[in-house]
This record gives sequence, structure tokens and C-alpha cells, in this order.
Amino acid sequence: MKFPKLCVLLVFAALFLNMQCNEDDGNSFPSSNCGALALIDSGAYLTAETNPYTINSAVMNEECLVLNISASGCDGGTWIIQLLDSGNVSESEPPQRAVKLFLFNNEACLSVISQVQSFDLSALQVDGVNEITINIDDFPDPIVYTY
Repeated sequence: MKFPKLCVLLVFAALFLNMQCNEDDGNSFPSSNCGALALIDSGAYLTAETNPYTINSAVMNEECLVLNISASGCDGGTWIIQLLDSGNVSESEPPQRAVKLFLFNNEACLSVISQVQSFDLSALQVDGVNEITINIDDFPDPIVYTY
């Protein structure tokens, strides 16, 4: 008779432990103090499909590329945004890298929402130099990243 009670207690304990908070919401990418890390992935860079967006501004703040982005949506709370690098480094002086923004937006509202997103560019550093030029797809001005 004690065995069934023990089994029920163990099942409830397992269910309780399974419901504990998990800080990973499933929509995140590796992050740093800046926000998401820029990812170097030539395959994703070439094949990633994105929802329409506009980059209103792009500025560097130490290791962080800070982008002001606009797109249609309700509040932008469900947007998934990632910065992808092509994996190619030009042999210019300073070296150049090509990046593009990936936006997954399933919000079906007609409003235009703006958000500020920050990306850590430390993974894009090139050995032997302390400055590179970042060319952002669909943004007219190159960004100089000094590290």
C-alpha cells in the first residue's frame, strides 16, 4: 500500500521539477553584453529568407553594432532577428565583411514598428588588424568597426 503512494509522490515531484522556469525562451541566439552575437554562416547568408524590413540607422558602440529597424507588425515583440556574416573577408585595407539582417516576423498587423537591436561583432574580428569595414546588405553606408 505504501508503494503506490510513493509512486504518486515521485510522479508529482518529477512533474513539479519539469515545470521550473527556463530562461531560454526558444527564440534566442547566442548572446553577449551587446545582445545577439553576429553569426558567421555562409550557407545561411546565401539561403536565409527574411521578411521585409528597413534599417533606419546603424552605428557602432564599442563591440556592438546598434541597428534601428522598422517593419510591419503589432508590437515587434515576437520578431526574431539575427545578423549573418557571409564568411568572406576581402583582402582590402582595411578588410571588409558582408553581413545581412534576417528578420522572422509573423505579426499580421498593418502598423510600422521600429526597434533598436544590438549585435556583438567580436566574432567578425580579423587577426592582424584592428579595424574592418562592415557592409550591411540593404544599407547604403559602410560601418567601420575598430577593436
